[in-house]
Amino acid sequence: MPGERGEVGGPGGGSGSAFTGSAGSVLWTAARCGPEPTSPEGVEGQTCVLVDGHAAWARSYYRNTTGDELRSVLTLMGSGGRTVETHCTVESRDEPGDCETPHRSSYGGPEEYVAVAEYAGGGGVAEEAPLLLRSGPDPAPSAAG
Repeated sequence: MPGERGEVGGPGGGSGSAFTGSAGSVLWTAARCGPEPTSPEGVEGQTCVLVDGHAAWARSYYRNTTGDELRSVLTLMGSGGRTVETHCTVESRDEPGDCETPHRSSYGGPEEYVAVAEYAGGGGVAEEAPLLLRSGPDPAPSAAG
């Protein structure tokens, strides 16, 4: 169907998907996803950078089994200090959810960007909530190789 998107990344997901434009042409979305860390408290997350040739954005996938609603901050960072930040509410449920930054004009592939999601307790003052999980890119390879 024109304008239909497939899934990109996500827990156990792939590295890209097709987007069918209104004229029937197929554009590809490139994705670079980090590892899927889990906190001892019961928060799982994965963060991806997506680029489709015209726009770049970040998406985080999560599962929150803590029993409490959490707060998430998803940040997409590019060269030259370009940063986009989104705040999301993370409901407590065993089903996966996602959070996405607004799409911004891109200036390169997914390797030109870094995305980080932070999950913190939802009650009380945001600045005082404990950080439960940080999800981001793969760690840089060590010099030893």
